[in-house]
Amino acid sequence: MEPINFGSKGGFVDQHAQPVLSLLVPIYNVERYLRQCLDSAAAQTLENIEIICINDGSTDSSPAIIREYMERDPRVKMIDKANSGYGDSMNRGLEMARGEYVGILESDDFMFEDSLQKLVAKADAEHADVVKGDFYLYWSTPSERRELFGIIDEHMTGAAYRPVDRPGIFYRKPSIWSAIYRREFLNDNQIRFLPTPGASYQDAGFNFKVWACAERAAFIADSILCYRQDNEKSSVNSPNKVFCVCDEYAEMQRFLDERPELKAQLQGILMRMKVDTYRWNDERLVDELREQFWEKASPELKADWDAGRFDLSLFDPRGETDLRLMVKSPRAYIDSRFDFKKPGKLNTFKHYFKIGGLPLVWRVLTYQRAYGDNPHPDDVPAAQ
Repeated sequence: MEPINFGSKGGFVDQHAQPVLSLLVPIYNVERYLRQCLDSAAAQTLENIEIICINDGSTDSSPAIIREYMERDPRVKMIDKANSGYGDSMNRGLEMARGEYVGILESDDFMFEDSLQKLVAKADAEHADVVKGDFYLYWSTPSERRELFGIIDEHMTGAAYRPVDRPGIFYRKPSIWSAIYRREFLNDNQIRFLPTPGASYQDAGFNFKVWACAERAAFIADSILCYRQDNEKSSVNSPNKVFCVCDEYAEMQRFLDERPELKAQLQGILMRMKVDTYRWNDERLVDELREQFWEKASPELKADWDAGRFDLSLFDPRGETDLRLMVKSPRAYIDSRFDFKKPGKLNTFKHYFKIGGLPLVWRVLTYQRAYGDNPHPDDVPAAQ
């Protein structure tokens, strides 16, 4: 078995040995950004990796670009398939992966060269199932700029812990691509993506399953990559896919229903996540789709309410108020959000008074004095 030059830095690694990490790169018509993405993967200081490019039926020059990199770097591999969506692509990549760890790099993003080395070092030191880092929001036009997202707080960066015991991470942006995962952990817990067509929200279900099952999750403050904001083809700019979010939360509920012990601990948290996500989804919808979305979402939440799935102690006053309106009727919630967006604190309190009178206004004031604008005060660990 001969060693080959396996990395961009000139180190020799056995081609047939297990790689430390499998980096999955889902690709669909992203020729404009793909070279910058793959250059950043190939330049990693952690050289013993495999780079699995999953081409999801691209019709542009993306497949040719992948083959170009395969010719120059034997770590680059390709799954070439008909278009079937993000979830199915990621599942195919997970089945092919051989690394001890799995990472994800979206094909319009790019990593810093020591990112994987830092994540793996933390995972090894903490014997972690998952390690997550921070990231930058990135714009290339009209001029290049980036800003720290700030998903990792200082109190999270110590020893590994069980997310179920400190559930604040459940409420944060999924950003599954700023983390690595122990592959055995994913397989043992049957953690996969929902293979629905399209590329909307599939990260949400995967993210929930990871935090639900992880016994040891670790975090680093370092920024791992640049998360591109100016790709017009990105799913975040495709409002016609908004109904996929309902499928994702149905999948999360199925996952919990099959695991009674986790369900007892996480049912209320999942419902709080669902309300947060549906509220965020409402903010990004164009007007003509908003009513259609709530015609589906409101009866769904009403069924959850009737089934006793909500834990109102997990909601701040604003969240509970919104939930009650969502359950009551789509029109009630839409109208209330229109009123709430009017400027001025006085109008805000008028909004709450109209809905719940002085008792609700007093709850809002009391909560803000205690926690400020943090809707999830359990994000900080309890004092020892």
